[in-house]
Order: sequence, then C-alpha cells, then structure tokens
Amino acid sequence: MEIDSLRKLFVEELKDLHSAERQIIQALPRMAKKASNTQLRSAFELHLEETRGQLERLDQIFEKLGKKGLGKKCKGMEGLLEEAKEMMAEDMDPEVMDAALISAAQRVEHYEIAGYGTVRAYAQLLGDKDAARLLQQTLDEEGATDKKLTQLAETTINVEAAVGA
Repeated sequence: MEIDSLRKLFVEELKDLHSAERQIIQALPRMAKKASNTQLRSAFELHLEETRGQLERLDQIFEKLGKKGLGKKCKGMEGLLEEAKEMMAEDMDPEVMDAALISAAQRVEHYEIAGYGTVRAYAQLLGDKDAARLLQQTLDEEGATDKKLTQLAETTINVEAAVGA
C-alpha cells in the first residue's frame, strides 16, 4: 500500500496501535500473575481493563473512518513484550522481579504515549475532532498509568528490591 497522504499514514499508525493494544491484552495477565506486590498486581489488572477500553475506542475510530483495524502487526510492541517475557523467565527474588516488571511496563507505556501523541496530532490536523478526543482520552490514561508505576517504583517496589542489594 502506498502511503501518499497524512490520512493514510494516520490509518496505518492507528492499525499499529490496534495491534499493540491486542498484544498488551495478552501480556498483562501474565505480568499481573508474576507480580508479588499486591499494588503492582492491581495496577496491571486495572490497566488491563483500561486497555480493553482503549481498544474499543480505536474500533470506534475505525468504524467512523470506514476502515478495519486488523491486518498489521506492531513489531515494536512485539519486541518490547518479548523482552518482558524473557525477563519474566529469569530467576529473580520476588522484589527484584517486581522492579523488573515495572521497567518492562514503563517501556510499553512510553511506546504507547509516543504513538498516541502522534496520532492525536494527526487527527487534530486532519480536523477529526472525535478521533482526537478519543485518542486524547487514551493518552491521558497511558500517562496516568506511567505516573502510577513511577510512584510505585520510587516509594515501594525499588526500595524493597534494594534491600537485598
């Protein structure tokens, strides 16, 4: 497919994010199960529900555009989640594993924040106010999740992991 307009690029980037969200929905239950800290486990479970809502918002945008969200695999997210999977297979103290899980989760969040910020800007430029609003909602959720993970890391998780250092 030739991408010869910002609108076509917008759709391709949305497809990439759609794939990323589907992959995250598969990964978050495994990450929650691996977490030993109850607050971290709860954060992953809450974000799983948010992620399902984010996927629904993308589906709404595709429906309005008359396009399908399927057909593209987000290789960036695939790589990030593969690294997380490899890390979860390592033999670590539970507190250290929790710190590693936050590290992996924040890489995912930052990737999503970059992607959603870009497509929101495209939507605004293309005059698609509904899509821009939906994408901003997701961007706000991703930012809040990142902040929550940072707070957990700095106040509890990393502190507990450092005790055994």
